[in-house]
Amino acid sequence: MAVKELTTGNPLKLIFLFMLPMFFGNMFQQFYNLIDALIVGRTVGIGALASVGATGPVIMLVISFVFASTQGFTVITAQKFGARDYDMLKKSVSASFILSILLTIIMTAISLPFTKQILYFLRTPQDILSNAEIYLFIMFAGIFATVFYNLSSNIIRALGDSKTPLYFLIFASFLNIFLDLVFILKFKMGVMGAGLATVVSQGISTVLCLIFMFKHFPILKLKKEDWKVSKDFFYEHLRIGIPMGFQMSILTIGIIAVQYVLNGFGSIAVAAFTTAVRVDQLVSQSLLALGAAMATYTAQNIGANKIERVRKGAHAALFIAFIISVICAVFLITLGKSAVALFMDVPNEEVIRLAMQYLHIIMVCFFFLGALLIYRNILQGIGNVFAPLLSGVAELIARIFAAFVLGHYFGYTGVCLAPPFAWIVAAIVLYLGYKISLTNKIKKCRGANT
Repeated sequence: MAVKELTTGNPLKLIFLFMLPMFFGNMFQQFYNLIDALIVGRTVGIGALASVGATGPVIMLVISFVFASTQGFTVITAQKFGARDYDMLKKSVSASFILSILLTIIMTAISLPFTKQILYFLRTPQDILSNAEIYLFIMFAGIFATVFYNLSSNIIRALGDSKTPLYFLIFASFLNIFLDLVFILKFKMGVMGAGLATVVSQGISTVLCLIFMFKHFPILKLKKEDWKVSKDFFYEHLRIGIPMGFQMSILTIGIIAVQYVLNGFGSIAVAAFTTAVRVDQLVSQSLLALGAAMATYTAQNIGANKIERVRKGAHAALFIAFIISVICAVFLITLGKSAVALFMDVPNEEVIRLAMQYLHIIMVCFFFLGALLIYRNILQGIGNVFAPLLSGVAELIARIFAAFVLGHYFGYTGVCLAPPFAWIVAAIVLYLGYKISLTNKIKKCRGANT
């Protein structure tokens, strides 16, 4: 399989073409959750849909930590690839695998035994508590699949190949649909079937992806000596990966705070918000893909010592983000209600009304979400972990403030204002961090050349 350097060529074209497979990959990743929600909502009922939705922020806490940590590990891989230091690239891959095994053990140990306590803490409504506990337990038990799928995907993307992970996601998504139908419709397993279908399909895809990766990418064929990694090199990976993981966890804690406030409004509000977030996540995947593309683009160019290309890439990415934001808003205005109704066998007018209220609020702030993701990933590609962590704290404070204060005064509308308010605050912090970090890099580069 071919790898691709992002250190030469037109930044706008490179970034756009690199993000496209990642966008489709993200869409299929969302397909897992959408299929669960569609089948559960239309065959088991609104209560079961709310059960799955109530676990969403907690599952996101784990997945976001895993994704960000493994992406942080592979920032080093991308930098070594950009510098064409292939011996250290292989050691980076080995270090990432060893650290990911430890990460899996730790994450499973601290989450699986406390499933019920977590749901009680979040004030999960009593009528959906039992199903929520079943679903969350299964998802926690499948953490290993999440860790190693994200790791293998991020390693491949670090080499400039964003297409291969897509193919395995397509396979996993169709397998997930098949297993959903078997477990839920044939074996009548309800929410348990939805959880098992997701974990099994992702696990099978992970195994196939790992086998394919090591067999078809010559640059990743590791020898015995490649597994001998120094403590300093492990620390280099941890220095970037773990703060990135904590930063994403901080953000998710804010989302959990929103869920905490939301649960106080009852299961109808939970179902509406859950459905709206599903649609929101679907239309915003292009922005997430754009941000992830900037991490690889930046890391490769930093490794190649091409600082000015990072600035040009940022301008190109912001232009793409603006176009995407307009398209997403148009989609929500014209097709948002139909998308929400898909999740219900018998449309509930109150659920649809509350869901559309959320979507109408957030769609005007999509560009700020895009800017946030672009600057955060650029900083992470540079290796700056402080500014993204600081922005995460700022976003957490903003989200909690909006959820509790605005939620108290404006009810459900106040809860809906929490995400866009947090995006704007975090985007400002990240932009300032980007300007300072890039200026320092340019000065350092010029000093080295004199």
